[in-house]
Amino acid sequence: MKTIAALHRLVTATPIDGEPSDAELDAIEEEMPLILAEVEFLDAQLPLLERPATVLDVRRIRRARHRVLAARRDLTNRAAAAQTGGAA
Repeated sequence: MKTIAALHRLVTATPIDGEPSDAELDAIEEEMPLILAEVEFLDAQLPLLERPATVLDVRRIRRARHRVLAARRDLTNRAAAAQTGGAA
């Protein structure tokens, strides 16, 4: 039986420094509006785990869902524009 220590070099070819790279930080920064919209959407849904939805809850969830969809649309459009060279 082989131990994982014998295969350690194969499993971890490059050392992990534990910090995100500049490219990863840039990608997170670009997706931040979507991330914040999704957090707001979850914040609107969480109280409804303990109680039924009121009219105001439904409106809040609908607005939050629209913000998520708008943020996804904007992110997709920016990615498409970057891929086509800004012609989109």
